[in-house]
Amino acid sequence: MYYTTLPDHSKPGFDEQLHFSQFRQYNVIFNAMSGKSYCERHVGCLSIKTVLSGEEWYGVDNHLLAVRPGQFLILNDDQDYSCRIDSAVVVNVQSVFFKPVFASSVFRDALSGEEALLDNPFDARGPAPEFFQTLYDTAPGMGQRLQGLMSSLNKYGYDSNMVDEQLVFLLHDLIRAYKTEANRADRVNAVKAATRKEVYKRLCIAKDILHSTFMDNPDMSVISNAACLSAPQLIRQFKAVFQTTPHQYLIRIRLAHAAGLLKHTSSPVHEITWKCGFGNTSAFCRAFKAAYGVTPFRFRMPD
Repeated sequence: MYYTTLPDHSKPGFDEQLHFSQFRQYNVIFNAMSGKSYCERHVGCLSIKTVLSGEEWYGVDNHLLAVRPGQFLILNDDQDYSCRIDSAVVVNVQSVFFKPVFASSVFRDALSGEEALLDNPFDARGPAPEFFQTLYDTAPGMGQRLQGLMSSLNKYGYDSNMVDEQLVFLLHDLIRAYKTEANRADRVNAVKAATRKEVYKRLCIAKDILHSTFMDNPDMSVISNAACLSAPQLIRQFKAVFQTTPHQYLIRIRLAHAAGLLKHTSSPVHEITWKCGFGNTSAFCRAFKAAYGVTPFRFRMPD
């Protein structure tokens, strides 16, 4: 099923039960434009959330995070969450919900040996990966695949065979993302695998806060409390996993956002400075030159 508008959960007579039942029966895709939308409680199946413009906020396990262009969020099966768009500009939202039996069959095919698949080729059952529910960078191949799917849907309409083919490979992208995150989790300084996994989940909360609030100068004690890690443990384990400290990671996020604004907008440098959370233009210019080798003004100049 393909939708180009978001449901209005506040509309009188809106049938919540009917709406949510679709996600168990079909692969469901949203590609919608919206400036205001809100769902207080959504219980879906395995899904990915991304935007092409603007931002959408999600509440997951009592934590708020913002999905912005170049990122996507994975939510596991049966995960409760809220979502909100409240923007002065229109946001292009894209979401894909994978029907559970469909996702299970793809995971079984991807994660089982050929002999097992031959012995029982039509058994769709199998354990699904438990994805880290965190912000992921959208790899170029996955981004092109997702936009190709949306383009085909807009041009030719919904064809279940075409959609299912595309979603098989999109799920393979998720498996690759899962393996990357699992490798990162193994960098946590802990003996037991279960401990490494739990610490990494908490580090992801800290990382997502930095991404979501980079313009607001997030306080380390607030991040530490949200992640349920002491400040020393957070800094030490964050450095072990991401090869940088939380503060250095925050500066990296700010500078990357500034580079995008310099290249794709005409906003003056002093405006970009405060939009990206820097205290003053001189400090921003010094940090930008140290990271990119040129001043913001030279970086913006056409080649």
